[in-house]
Amino acid sequence: MGLFDLFHRPSMDQGLTQWRETPGAVLLDVRTPGEYRSGHIPKAVNLPLDRLSTGKLPAKKPVFVYCLSGGRSAQACAWLKRQGFEAINLGGIHSYRGPLETKA
Repeated sequence: MGLFDLFHRPSMDQGLTQWRETPGAVLLDVRTPGEYRSGHIPKAVNLPLDRLSTGKLPAKKPVFVYCLSGGRSAQACAWLKRQGFEAINLGGIHSYRGPLETKA
């Protein structure tokens, strides 16, 4: 990940549209379980950043990643790319204006 990758990412809306249009793609929330329970994007899978290396993600499927403000999702994407995943950083949920689920 280069310095400019931090600034060239799809908007949350663009990224979610791309996720919905990509067969088998994963929407990954890397916030803590408590943050996830307090409100997450429908159909998102919670795998906190500090547990990313022990989690199971489908191989060869794009992973669209978000967190609260964009920092943890950037770290997660960098790690996922080193592991061979196609990872797209959506940034922070703070810019999301759609419905939220509050169940785990």
